[in-house]
Amino acid sequence: MLPIALIGGAIFYPWMGYLTFLSPYLIFAMLFITYCKLRISDFKLTKEEGILLLIQMSLSAIAYILLSFWNHTIAEGVFICIFVPTATAAPVITSMLGGNISKVATYSLICNLFVAAVGPLVLAYIGDNKDMTFTRSFLMILSQIAPLLLGPLALAMIFRYLLPKLHSKIVGLQQLSFYMWAIALFIIVGSCVSFAIQRWTPANTFTMIWLCLGALGACLIQFRIGRIYGRRYSDPVSGGQSLMQKNTVLAVWLALAYMNPIASIAPAAYIAWQNIINSWQLMRHNSKIHNLSHAESVEHP
Repeated sequence: MLPIALIGGAIFYPWMGYLTFLSPYLIFAMLFITYCKLRISDFKLTKEEGILLLIQMSLSAIAYILLSFWNHTIAEGVFICIFVPTATAAPVITSMLGGNISKVATYSLICNLFVAAVGPLVLAYIGDNKDMTFTRSFLMILSQIAPLLLGPLALAMIFRYLLPKLHSKIVGLQQLSFYMWAIALFIIVGSCVSFAIQRWTPANTFTMIWLCLGALGACLIQFRIGRIYGRRYSDPVSGGQSLMQKNTVLAVWLALAYMNPIASIAPAAYIAWQNIINSWQLMRHNSKIHNLSHAESVEHP
């Protein structure tokens, strides 16, 4: 389903402008369905989240420092792919992969709030736009993440305690969130392809190629390190998704607001890379479940 959404979005990109407005509503709805599985007590802050955040920030700093000696625009693009917070939709894929939803949801909340607080200072220092004030930056970043971060969670808790019967029915609709994500991905990829084509010129072709490759490297490194770290706590899925799956829409917006606009190609490409990896994970996970079910049926006919 996800590869079809990726390819379909790339093919039908000229028409995505008519559908872009649907993306936040789809993400809100699928997060609401996923969060209905959680209780407030599931959100527990531990040292695991703190260490993971330190790893993420350290990786972003190392990438920027090393690449800035070569090309500042590419350094900006790769940096923003690592620095931006975990996608608000990460718990949805984590749920489908059998990971710990509460861990990813907790880390997503902490990481998003941290970037909202620290992001304006960091981006003002390394970015090209020196006119953006801290207050304006903080409010603009918060306005991008707060509605999709806190809204679905608050609504899910209201349904849990005030409308328990309806809440229990929604909990049984978890598979629906996957199809919502596929539709949202179709729209987002199409919009990003259109975005990249509009910014392409012969002069920046090689820069755009290196930005796409840099985004791939950032995605693979974060995925691998996240899984290695998560394995220490017997949950590689949550570790990998927390570190790899990014709020790429926010990343594109931050790159456009603070950096050379061409740098925004990196987070746009990151959307494809992270969802190719997610597709691969989902296919492997479903294959394991199918093989296990087949083995059990053979053992107990």
